[in-house]
Amino acid sequence: MEIERINENTVKFYISYMDIEDRGFEREEIWYNRERSEQLFWQMMDEVNYKEDFNVDGPLWIQVQALEKGLEIIVTKAQISKNGDSIELQTDDGNTVDFPVDKKIENMLEDRFGKEDDEEVSEPDSDENLWIIVSFKDFEDVIQLSHYFTNDDVGTIETLYHYNDIYYLYMEFSEEDLEEEEQENMISKVFEFGNDTDITIHVLSEYGKIIFDRNTFSEVRSHFPANI
Repeated sequence: MEIERINENTVKFYISYMDIEDRGFEREEIWYNRERSEQLFWQMMDEVNYKEDFNVDGPLWIQVQALEKGLEIIVTKAQISKNGDSIELQTDDGNTVDFPVDKKIENMLEDRFGKEDDEEVSEPDSDENLWIIVSFKDFEDVIQLSHYFTNDDVGTIETLYHYNDIYYLYMEFSEEDLEEEEQENMISKVFEFGNDTDITIHVLSEYGKIIFDRNTFSEVRSHFPANI
């Protein structure tokens, strides 16, 4: 997926139909299955947020253009006016343009903010907690890493997934139990054995196989001896 940051409030990205199929979606689903198209959209937005720090915290104005080999999507952050009658979009020159809230836009906003309580895909436990996702080509790297974390995994949550012949570790750090320097040291150690990845927790939760739900390091140590 190609991503272009237009400005602070707008991002444009292109995704090919081949990439869509690689993510587990069929082309027809994007146009005729609303639930599946929304799943794809929020997977893409997770990737956009990861790469461009484009955090979604309000309504969005979305433009989709179907091209020969894929989709071009422009997403702009917006605000609802105080009286709730219009959506305010900020232009490149700093001015604000108002659009009336028609039924279609109301439904779009309701879909976004009304689905939070029903969200089945697991999210990080807290917006305040730092988390990372790391990939491993060889399970041996996971074994070696686990033996560097022997303090009963205090202050962390580790979930190990297997997806497309690659192991992925989701690791969350507790702000209450770990100082910032401790978190940085742990992350540095993890990346000595693993690699950065663009995959999202949505993809792993829906399509990946969970090897260890929590306490991955202690579970791995209990089954595999150290070989350092």
